[in-house]
Amino acid sequence: MKPGWPQRVAVIVGILLFVLTGFLYLTSGLVVPMPWLGILWAIWLVGMWASARLTARWSWWIFAAAPALLFWFAYVSLGEVLLGWRP
Repeated sequence: MKPGWPQRVAVIVGILLFVLTGFLYLTSGLVVPMPWLGILWAIWLVGMWASARLTARWSWWIFAAAPALLFWFAYVSLGEVLLGWRP
């Protein structure tokens, strides 16, 4: 069964929002030291892979990728508090 236009629009918006969070993940190198930055990038790539699979199925679950922004904020904030990361 083909998805309707609301579902298509929602999935496209969801994948675009996830891709836009990639900007924050890529520029985190200004604050996050390299070993930790590699982990952060790997997490984003896994999320991108999962988002691409969900997009291929036109699944509403694409919005489960939305916490990527919250995860980034928590990761960088905890690193600053616990590990002393400073810009």
